Amino acid sequence: MNPAQTTKRSGLVQQNTLRLTLVFILFELLIVTVAVVFIMMPMAQRSAEDLAGLMVLSAQTWNELPSKTIPDFEEELARSHLLSLRSPPCATCEPRNIHGLYIYFLEEALAARLGTPVTLKITVEKGGPWLWTTVPVGDQKIDVGFPYQRIGTRPFRALLVSLLIGFALAGGVAIWLARSIAKSLARLDRAAASLGLGDTPELLPEDGPRELANLAHRFNEMAFQVRDLLAARTTLLAGISHDLRTPLARMRLALEMLSSKPTPALVRRMEADIEEMSRLIGDLLNLARGLEREPLREIELRSFLGQLKGDLGAAQAGISIEAPDLYFLAPPLALHRILVNLLENALRYGNGRAVTLVAMTARDWLRIGVLDRGPGIPDDQMEAVFQPFHRIETSRNAATGGSGLGLAIVRQLAKANGWRVTLHPRQGGGLEAWLALPLRRRE
Repeated sequence: MNPAQTTKRSGLVQQNTLRLTLVFILFELLIVTVAVVFIMMPMAQRSAEDLAGLMVLSAQTWNELPSKTIPDFEEELARSHLLSLRSPPCATCEPRNIHGLYIYFLEEALAARLGTPVTLKITVEKGGPWLWTTVPVGDQKIDVGFPYQRIGTRPFRALLVSLLIGFALAGGVAIWLARSIAKSLARLDRAAASLGLGDTPELLPEDGPRELANLAHRFNEMAFQVRDLLAARTTLLAGISHDLRTPLARMRLALEMLSSKPTPALVRRMEADIEEMSRLIGDLLNLARGLEREPLREIELRSFLGQLKGDLGAAQAGISIEAPDLYFLAPPLALHRILVNLLENALRYGNGRAVTLVAMTARDWLRIGVLDRGPGIPDDQMEAVFQPFHRIETSRNAATGGSGLGLAIVRQLAKANGWRVTLHPRQGGGLEAWLALPLRRRE
């Protein structure tokens, strides 16, 4: 991807701010619509009907009152209800088109009470606009009016103010949320860049929202794996240079001796050194292939273990199998390689005594154990033996101590497939090596 294109993209803060703001505006419009339709309109209609009734009743009462009480009635009406009466009606006032939901409801309510269409008239007097309607009472007509400010509602202004406040709140919340998330992602970006350069990054704090905590946990696991791989690479390079140096030195000496006095023993010695080097390189290739993934295949447990025993040739006589009849899914080559390495270790260090290959199921796991009666492994080296080239027997002799790669290959293959390999002292003496893998069956 072109870095310039990545730079042009909007950031998380801008995207979240825009999205949250749009969602809030839509939500605000929905709430306003629902409030207007189900709350404000019914209330406005009821209020308009009450006002229309009061206006008609005021005109009728004013017409029936004695002339001497009319001033007091007008004063009380103006003070308590902000209504004004006059007769005769204004002859020069013309109806004007006045917009507003409440005005529409009021004209409809007046028309229903008076039995004729009503259009309110507007005048400017007494310091502001007034709305008037003519009410016929008996043989005369009376104008009934009220100041426009009596209505008091400003729905469009209220909507505009609420939208502006909502926009500000949504923007502020979006920026706060986006920055809190972006802070964790920026820390992850820096750690990933450091890891890509081959450095060992600091572990990320596994806090915050569940998704970010899981992401940090996965990254920390990956960082541990990369660190282990780098350490294994260093150990492999050091180990192979050390272990190949000895046979190469012997071969160089044998070549010098062959030039002066060739003997069959020297030739056999060189062949043995070549075989040792070939075996060591083969072990290294097996370890390097430990991270390769293999497709799952259906395996019948007893026949698989029986075939595994047969592959060991003459050594199979010292192996007994205890396993149930079971079909499961697993990568067969990886499983075969792990169990062969464990069996070879058990036969090599088992003091010539029988080795037991046992399998059992526990909940959703299949456990396969290789049990021997050898000297075992000290407790302080139970984990160290999984490191490449680590040998309990320190003679560096492959015939007695092996190459030190067998258990490293086992651990690498197990990790690559999501399995677990553990070592435990065996009751009565010896060692137990257990491989635990998820029990998967064909649906």
